[in-house]
Amino acid sequence: MIIKNALVFTLDSGFIEKDVAIENGIFTDAVSEPKDGETILDAGGNYLIPGLVDVHFHGCAGFDFSDGTQEALFAIGDYELKCGVTSMCPASMTLAEDTLIQICKNASDYQKNSADKPVARLCGIHLEGPFISMEKKGAQNPAYVQNPHVDLFHRLQEASGGMIKLITLAPETEGAMDFIEALAKEVHISLGHTTSDYATACKAFSFGADHVTHFFNAMPTFTHREPGVFGAAFDNKHVMPELICDGIHIDPSAVRVVFSLFGKERMILISDSMMATGMEDGDYSLGGLPVRVKGNRATLMNGTIAGSATNLMDCMRIAVSMGIPLETAVRSASYNAARSIGVEDVCGSIEAGKYGDCVLLSKDDLSTMQVIFRGEVVER
Repeated sequence: MIIKNALVFTLDSGFIEKDVAIENGIFTDAVSEPKDGETILDAGGNYLIPGLVDVHFHGCAGFDFSDGTQEALFAIGDYELKCGVTSMCPASMTLAEDTLIQICKNASDYQKNSADKPVARLCGIHLEGPFISMEKKGAQNPAYVQNPHVDLFHRLQEASGGMIKLITLAPETEGAMDFIEALAKEVHISLGHTTSDYATACKAFSFGADHVTHFFNAMPTFTHREPGVFGAAFDNKHVMPELICDGIHIDPSAVRVVFSLFGKERMILISDSMMATGMEDGDYSLGGLPVRVKGNRATLMNGTIAGSATNLMDCMRIAVSMGIPLETAVRSASYNAARSIGVEDVCGSIEAGKYGDCVLLSKDDLSTMQVIFRGEVVER
């Protein structure tokens, strides 16, 4: 495939006018003369961005990653791909070990079964729990909250076939520092669902944690005398925070502040979407807990926000509407996300040698015109 006349997103120069070639599903360096039968796509001067990478979401289209079935994952993969999320690292919830084992095995099976199918690529698993703070459990099930346990992680990683790329934990819990020190070279560790103060978070980051789960949410508020996880993340420059830009979780002013402070190279956009995403208003569930959805607001029965009902592409558009430059929002939802879980060598940018996944957006309103996956146009 050759894509001509596009404004292509690049990491170094933002959007530049150029042609892009994809051969055997992979981006190539040079654009040659078209071969017989080769697809030529005229971008018409519109934006060409990398396929997005969501490293924190739970479900969509009426299904949840934690359902632990191939039906669920294929439905999720189909919806995400059509939205322009070409690589996904879905999140589990705080659940019983046998349930988590099944979720991990199911993910491993999906990776094998979906290799030649038009569904989003599984690039990892995010374990959001069970190693969290009871006080900041949010929409997680308190019955299964436990302290960090290295052996349990290894059992889950074995079941997943090595697919766990990210794990959320509360660093103040018993055994958390030993867990981080033991596993930081094997898996990316994120602080979240935590009551941690600044000193504890800094210690966790010094031991190798490098990520923050849904910044602001389920953690102490930043103040001038108690900077907490926020301040610790800012001071430790290797740390990358996630942000949910669905217009519900974070006020637009706070979004602009965080991007200004942390910069375009550190921020990650996520959706944290749950099964109601892409569905009508109504009653759903998340991690076994009942959730009510109205518009793009999802809440537990007590009013606690329970994930989002907005896909990552729409979150990226919302971030732009909040004043985040398009090139920064694109980078945060693609390359930065990929880098945060260590898969930037294969996805997240339009560069030679990476998967030929990209999305053509209208220059006028950022609406999706075409999704290209492995060099093929996706039927939407």
